[in-house]
Amino acid sequence: MSIHGVEISFSVEELRVILGGDCRVIGVYEGVISGIASLDAAQPGELSFLANLKYRKQAQESRASVILIPLGVEIEPGADQCFIEMEHPSLGLARVCETIEDRLNPRPAAGIDPMAKVAPDAEVSDSAYVGPFCVIESGGKVGERVQLVSHVFVGRSAEVGADSVLFSNVALQHYCQVGARCRVHANTVIGSDGFGYSTVAGVHHKEPQIGIVVVEDDVEIGANVAIDRARFEVTRIGRGAKVDNLVQIAHNVEIGPGSIVVAQTGVSGSTRVGKYVILAGQSGIAGHITIGDQAVVGAQAGVNRDIGPGEKVRGTPHVSMGEFGRIAVLQKRLPDLFKRVDRLEKAQSTSET
Repeated sequence: MSIHGVEISFSVEELRVILGGDCRVIGVYEGVISGIASLDAAQPGELSFLANLKYRKQAQESRASVILIPLGVEIEPGADQCFIEMEHPSLGLARVCETIEDRLNPRPAAGIDPMAKVAPDAEVSDSAYVGPFCVIESGGKVGERVQLVSHVFVGRSAEVGADSVLFSNVALQHYCQVGARCRVHANTVIGSDGFGYSTVAGVHHKEPQIGIVVVEDDVEIGANVAIDRARFEVTRIGRGAKVDNLVQIAHNVEIGPGSIVVAQTGVSGSTRVGKYVILAGQSGIAGHITIGDQAVVGAQAGVNRDIGPGEKVRGTPHVSMGEFGRIAVLQKRLPDLFKRVDRLEKAQSTSET
């Protein structure tokens, strides 16, 4: 396949190695894979996948030469076609795409670009890459195999853990920490001042924010995210959490391990978000509340009180998803209800006269 002018192809055996030992090849295809496409659009020589069984018929009829299928699906490959059976086909395709991404964007050679500025007492691993116009201030620490792509700022005594990638224009402010194997996308700020003021006699007096942000291992943070430093202690993003683009996380917030925070969500100060929570897009979370493990907050919800473990809520102010659905049904009936009330009022008025 040619992607952005780079020729990339795989044999079935190469795919099997990429996918790992939990897969099984059914059928025979001896050519190479030179493209990826959906089941209905795929042509011979291309790879596709079946993740949802409602598309099983499309998989059986697909012209793709190789299809990733779930375990136990009873469909047979055609001539010059093979299926690769595995537990999670969608994850398998992600592994293939990861390999393609690595070939499209090969890791730069370790070293510090001559246009970067690194403080004499900063610690930069010999295996790390520091790109052009990056700045690493006094006491900064950059771990093994880290990539600072370009224009990245690592503040005083800030730390970046092994194998992490900070993309262009990321700012890691003073004393803040990013763990191992993290990805932080362009224009994100970690450790901006928390939004805190004391108002006296009509004047807003700034409350200095002297805490830090700790991003634990295996976290991915999207583009244009702002994570504020704590007023005194730590704003924490738990291990394996995923934060989408354009998210605001305020001072002293804790996002639990494995949680997902979707685009344009705002989390106010000192809120505690548990493990494996989902905060859907444009949700707004008030300050000083607790959201229990595995809770789900629906899109555009406004959360103003605690949510228990496993609860699912929507709406502003938030209610359970079941109640939200009932309210939505009743709202659709409001125009007819008003018409009925008008008719009753007119009938009552006529009878009185």
